[in-house]
Order: sequence, then C-alpha cells, then structure tokens
Amino acid sequence: MVNAHEPTPSSSDQILTLTRVEPEKNIARFYTLSIEPTLFGDHALVRRWGRIGCRGRLRIDLHASRLDAEKAFRQLASIKRKRRYR
Repeated sequence: MVNAHEPTPSSSDQILTLTRVEPEKNIARFYTLSIEPTLFGDHALVRRWGRIGCRGRLRIDLHASRLDAEKAFRQLASIKRKRRYR
C-alpha cells in the first residue's frame, strides 16, 4: 500500500550513479546526477559526490526548463565518464 504522504517517483525522473574504484591508487569515489522538479516549476540538476562510504557533498543547479537540465546532465555525465567513472 502506498502512503499518501510519501512522494512517488516519477517515470520521467532521471538518476545516474557512477563510481570510480582504483585500489592501487586508493581511489573509491561516487558521483550521482539526478533531475528533479522544484516547487516553483523549475527543474533542478542535483549532484552528489564523494568518497564511497562517506556522506559526500551536494550541489543543486536550477534550470528554467527540463531540456536545459537534461543538456547539463548529459554534459556532466560525459565529463565524468572521460575521467574513468563507470
């Protein structure tokens, strides 16, 4: 049963989680991107990153349209993949 007070995920929400693990270099990092609607009709590109096992950092970039947010999403995902995040 779905609780009426809990938000339900939209099928249009985009979430991407990338990791980079290189034990020989002591690297274990995560990077998460998501596009979420705001209360004011904008769209937020939410970025979370840090060392795996830690809380990490958070940044929210507001975009006027979903298309702008998706463009930024694709650009950041491309940059992270070039830096060996999978």
